[in-house]
Amino acid sequence: MTDSQDQSATEPTAHDHSPTAPLPLLAIGAIGVVFGDIGTSPLYALRELFNPIYNLPATPANVLGALSLILWSLLLMVSLKYVLLMMRADNNGEGGIMALLSLTRRVIVNKRGRRLLAALGLLGAAMFYGDSMITPAISVLSAVEGLEVVTPALSHYVIPVALLMLMILFFAQRQGTENVSRYFGPVMCVWFAVLAVLGITKIIEHPTVLAAVSPLYAVDFIAHHGITGLLVLGAVVLVITGGEALYADMGHFGKRAIRMAWFCYVLPALLLNYFGQGALIISEPEAISNPFYLLFPDWLLWPIILLATAATIIASQAVISGAFSLTRQAMQIDFCPRVDVVYTSDRTQGQIYVPVVNWMLFTAVVCLVIMFGESSELASAYGLAVTITMLIDTLLFIIVMRRIWRVSLPLVVVFSVIQLALDSAFLAATSAKIEEGGWFPLLVGGLLFLLLSTWQRGRALLRRQRAAEALDLDPMLDAIAGEVTRVPGTAVFFTTSTDKVPRSLMHNLKHNKVLHERVLLLTLYPLDTPYCSDEERVKVTPLRHNFYRIEVSFGYMDFTDLPVILQECARFGLKLDQATTSYFISRETIIVRGSPEMGTWRQRIFALLSRVATPSVRTLRLPSNQVLELGAQIRL
Repeated sequence: MTDSQDQSATEPTAHDHSPTAPLPLLAIGAIGVVFGDIGTSPLYALRELFNPIYNLPATPANVLGALSLILWSLLLMVSLKYVLLMMRADNNGEGGIMALLSLTRRVIVNKRGRRLLAALGLLGAAMFYGDSMITPAISVLSAVEGLEVVTPALSHYVIPVALLMLMILFFAQRQGTENVSRYFGPVMCVWFAVLAVLGITKIIEHPTVLAAVSPLYAVDFIAHHGITGLLVLGAVVLVITGGEALYADMGHFGKRAIRMAWFCYVLPALLLNYFGQGALIISEPEAISNPFYLLFPDWLLWPIILLATAATIIASQAVISGAFSLTRQAMQIDFCPRVDVVYTSDRTQGQIYVPVVNWMLFTAVVCLVIMFGESSELASAYGLAVTITMLIDTLLFIIVMRRIWRVSLPLVVVFSVIQLALDSAFLAATSAKIEEGGWFPLLVGGLLFLLLSTWQRGRALLRRQRAAEALDLDPMLDAIAGEVTRVPGTAVFFTTSTDKVPRSLMHNLKHNKVLHERVLLLTLYPLDTPYCSDEERVKVTPLRHNFYRIEVSFGYMDFTDLPVILQECARFGLKLDQATTSYFISRETIIVRGSPEMGTWRQRIFALLSRVATPSVRTLRLPSNQVLELGAQIRL
């Protein structure tokens, strides 16, 4: 890596990146992108509550208890926690675990606290990747399993068709989703309308199912079944998967649009469908085998299978895009190694494709489909990663409430007790499914957490080592400028410190023994905010002997095209000719040695990650024919 990244800076005034389209259009767009995951849960969620492993007969009392658990989980865990409360904790309009982490890191100043926050953020990010692997597999499988309802003779086509659909989905990522995504909203609007209508038809036939609105049925269900009732929460969590996406995608559509879509359209449609499935099961207990598809008359099955497949592909697309976005955000604040990022739209910066993440997800999804074979089996692996992420969200949100919003301590305590109790109950229930498949997201998340935390710790030690070896700039400036031959052009040297001599500059002098007539000492400041305003992005400070200190700030959602950004130096009287500008980068080789601060085995992992990380020439979009890399060895 270059001497180029990871500095904190004072927070700039951010752009106003609020969505500007009419609210109804934004709401339709949110329905297509934000609610795909939670909107396809009716395909399998209620069926899993009566999975044979729980030994719960589909009696009317049990069905009403299950429906009550579903209703109040959606109201408390999604509507109250995420939609009403956590959406208020935005970072200049952006949401998600990285936004929460950025907010909390501003108010926690001691090193131990910041290190703990970073660990929580990395763990949440790692678990999100685990969830991103399971969502496409279980969603597409559950949709294609409708073939078995048409005729059992088609059952052996389920896995090949599912794999084919997933292959098309992942191979299409390279083309970008901008053109396809415009149809997501209308398709999902039709999907939720179908959910609602079919649910209503069954509720009208058996209106007594509406009694499940009372929370007493949920309480009685858990009290009557004891440990089994608590374990069933491991299936109830399937209903709320995707709730975190409502918060994470807030920056794309705005909280008002997401709230409107959720309360006015999505939530009613989901509840009507769940209650309709419950009414069907009460009247026909054998329908528990696949209550979603058995809601439909036979003549509608093929159209519904096609619609469900489209809905699950959209849901998978949203999760995949979320994984791309999270990777880019983590790279911007140096929480993960750099990887190639392909921008698939010249109009929308958020339309990106991350090849290594795409193929990592694809490989994992294919393995999951082949290993588990059925959505019911895969449901056992689903939920654990989600509940861990939700618990971390709650912990970070409590800090925001108390330290940033200054909410009174009694209110914070009440919220904490209630929410942590709910999160812990769901986590305990999903933890019981580790042997049945929950080990997979836990294993993936654990491995990713190890890699990300090793990278973050190694980068911190690397910055400290650089600072210890660097020479002070001011006393060296006169000596450097007075003794060295100057050649035409502009040289840009990256540095993490404004008062130290860049390592790349010293290596250039050592080997080439010349300086360009104009030298820019460039420091990049990745901010804890999503965007940086144009006015605050670039700061130019003239030094002696035609040296300039350049400070460039960027948010974790900003487009880092450095040559374009440097054109803003013209506002300060520093006009750059890109054709005669050279960029000097220090390419470091990590020398592994034993250290009490980082074990040898973790140093080896960090050294490997450093070698395979994408060079900054790509992430900063520097012209490759104007970049000079100077090698150096460094011991941690």
